[in-house]
Amino acid sequence: MSIQRVSSKWAKTNVILESDNLRQHMPKTKLFSRSSIKSMLNEYGMVYVKPISGTAGNGVIRVERTTVPSLGYRYQLEKSIRFYSTFEKLYQKLVRQIKKRRYLVQKGIHLLRHQKRRFDIRVMVQKNLSNEWEVTGIIGRLAHPEKIVTNYHSGGTPMAVERLMTDHVSSSDLAVFKNKLRKLSISIALQLQTAYPNLKELGVDIAIDTKLHPWILEVNTSPDPFIFRKLSDQSVFQKIYRYARAYGRYKKRSSRP
Repeated sequence: MSIQRVSSKWAKTNVILESDNLRQHMPKTKLFSRSSIKSMLNEYGMVYVKPISGTAGNGVIRVERTTVPSLGYRYQLEKSIRFYSTFEKLYQKLVRQIKKRRYLVQKGIHLLRHQKRRFDIRVMVQKNLSNEWEVTGIIGRLAHPEKIVTNYHSGGTPMAVERLMTDHVSSSDLAVFKNKLRKLSISIALQLQTAYPNLKELGVDIAIDTKLHPWILEVNTSPDPFIFRKLSDQSVFQKIYRYARAYGRYKKRSSRP
């Protein structure tokens, strides 16, 4: 049986929102339109504009209302930063950038930082050898200092969660924190499975805000396992790869380890 993939962020978001338990962890998300971005900027001050089917952080735009009236709105795509004095000018720029592609507007979460750089957390969830969901890896992703996304392929740095969280939680609370992420990620997998029964693996991207509340940024149904090679504990990657081979992502005689 083939591994099920779901590219639409909007479709996955709507399935997750059906769960009362998970809804509190979902940033408000709407389809991109003039009214949705205007209302969400007014409500939250900062939003992310994302392609519905994009990967690796490509095409993600951060937009925020500045506190300086003459500057108006701040727009950032990759390393490019621009300011627009009015909402109408900002909106026209977004329309030119997006063209006719489908985009989402998501409430902006102010991520925790490590050495002044934003980071989020990737949780790998896989079907194990008993065909049950299991969290097989947790890794931090530190954004490039000049970029808004944390993805490895967009210049982010994979890093142990223990190192990134050292300024934010005590060592005694870290185990509790990681267990909370595990439980949340398993709940996401179980919920998505109700709509997509042939899922085998998920990369759950979680933002942690300044109150240590976890937010589900995105759920990738074709996650890159090789980021976990960056951890000093190689047994994490080895288990991930073993499970992936077992459910057919890689051929048994693959030349990769």
